[in-house]
Order: sequence, then C-alpha cells, then structure tokens
Amino acid sequence: MIKTIDYDYELPLELIAQTPLKNRSESRLMVLNRKTKSIEHKKFSDIVELLGENDVLVFNDTKVIPARLIGVKEETNAVIEILLLKDLGENVWETLVKPQRRIKLGTIVSFGEGRLRARCISKEDMGICKFELLYEGILVEILDALGQMPLPPYIHEKLEDKNRYQTIYAKHPGSAAAPTAGLHFTEEILDSLKKKGVGLIFITLHVGLGTFRPVDEEDVTHHIMHEEYYEISKEAADALNLAMKQKKRIIAVGTTSTRTLESAYDHGFRPVCASTKIFIYPGYTFQVVDAQITNFHLPKSTLIMLVSALAGREFILEAYHKAVEEKYRFFSFGDAMLIE
Repeated sequence: MIKTIDYDYELPLELIAQTPLKNRSESRLMVLNRKTKSIEHKKFSDIVELLGENDVLVFNDTKVIPARLIGVKEETNAVIEILLLKDLGENVWETLVKPQRRIKLGTIVSFGEGRLRARCISKEDMGICKFELLYEGILVEILDALGQMPLPPYIHEKLEDKNRYQTIYAKHPGSAAAPTAGLHFTEEILDSLKKKGVGLIFITLHVGLGTFRPVDEEDVTHHIMHEEYYEISKEAADALNLAMKQKKRIIAVGTTSTRTLESAYDHGFRPVCASTKIFIYPGYTFQVVDAQITNFHLPKSTLIMLVSALAGREFILEAYHKAVEEKYRFFSFGDAMLIE
C-alpha cells in the first residue's frame, strides 16, 4: 500500500501566494539535483544559464477559458455555480456544479439574464453534471462576457489582470485551470533560450478535474484520475522523436506536459488527439521525461506524488521543508522548482 498520508507536509497559510508577482520571471527557482541530492536557490530568470543546446523544453500551450459561471435556476432563482470542465461536442459540456443537490435532470440554469442557458442532461458522482448549453452567437465571446477565470479555491484575492493566470504562449482554449509552471516564462526568457539553442516544443493538454481533484483514498493506488483531453501535432511529434534520437534532455514544463508526454509515447511519438487518465506516482518508470520545471504543490495531491515519482518522496519532502524554511511562495502564483 502507498499511503496518501505519506505525501502530507505542514504549510503555513501565509506562504500560499495570493497574487502573481509584478514580473513573471522574478519568482524564485529551487534547483534539485537528483544525482547529488543537492538543493540550490536561484531566480527563475537563471533558467537561461542552467539550460543549454542539449536541452529541449516541452510546454503545454492550452488556454484557460473563463469557465466559472454563476447563474440562477430558472424555476426558483436559486444561485448555482457551474465550472465548465470539458467540451464533449454538440454544445454538451462536462461540469462541476455547486450545489449539485439543487440540480435535477432537465433543470435549466440561466446566466446573464438568459444570454446563456444550461440544461442538465446527466447527473453523476462527485458534483459532476453534463449540461447542454443554449445560446445564440459565439460561445467564446459569451464566456468572455459572463464567465470568470476559475482560480483555485485557496486563492482569495481578486485577480486584477486575468492574463496573469495565462501563460504568454497560451493558444488553444479549453482549460479549467492554468498549467502554472509555465506562468514564469516571459518573451525575453524564451528568446534567450532559443538563442542558446534550447529546443522549444509545444503540446496541448486541457486541464480539467484530473489535475486538481484531491486524493481522498487512504491508499494512493485506489485513486482514479479524471480523463483529460490532449493533442500532439505532427510538428511536435517529429521534433520530440528527433530530440530523443539525438539523446537530448527532455524537460517537461509542468505536470500536465509530463502526463501528456508519458501518455502519448509508444516507441516514439505520432500526431494524436486523445484523452488520458494517467496517474504517475512513485514506482512509475519514466519513458520520456528526464527533468521537470514545476511549482510547489498541495499536500496529498496527485501532483506532489508525480514529482515524487521523478525525484523520490524523501528528497521532495526535504525540498518542501526547506522551501517552507526559506519562505518560498507556494501553489499557482508561487515559486518554481527545477528537478534535474
């Protein structure tokens, strides 16, 4: 049995970053060397010096949509919150609903005085419902007008600039949460990395419930991940295959890039649109990812289990204890870590 409690740690609440830094790249960077078990403290902008022409960075270019909608039940005016998780096609979305007990099959929730309406067509476990969206016009524009950025529940401050919960290279709309390891990158850093000969490859995974749902099971192995959609283009597949053939170091920017790469690899890469529920925890053998840039993750989360699979549980917990001592900023708007 792999115990969930073994991935717990003490975190003072004041270390949970509530707002992004003014300059993305001024966050701190903790560097973990797996061979020497050493820990160094740097600035994120030092990433340019730390990487070279034998390195390839793989980014998740998903774009967060204003997926949090607050509306009213048409028959009772009860306030309902819906988080759009996944586009299932034909205007049907998988959603997370609060409070789910107020929703029945056929219930219609109205947003923006009827500009957008949602009809429940399926109720499932854990707050999940499927809704058919009813509207006229372009959904992206309607969501921009009516929706809010779906910030994690541990962030209580208002986000002044919604683009700060978006990577600078975000391209394909569809996520209910940001791939936060990428939030530290600026155009200047990307340009500097290119000049050094570092490879930059972009893939897509739309972040949904699988990434941030907590582990409630006592035994890690009993936790079931939620399915998330990903895409790898022909250009990205070819670049990844070449990098692996040349024995370059594949560095995943974030846990979502890691899960996409490990899901899609099958004796090489090919263009693919698919879904994954891969759950990476200690004992997993990595096929593709050699190193990772990541943020600091919640206690007992699938994400701290994933980085523990790469670096070892004891080394990760040692690093987290050190991060608390050194007052690093934690979670989505927090500091970063390079595991190499």
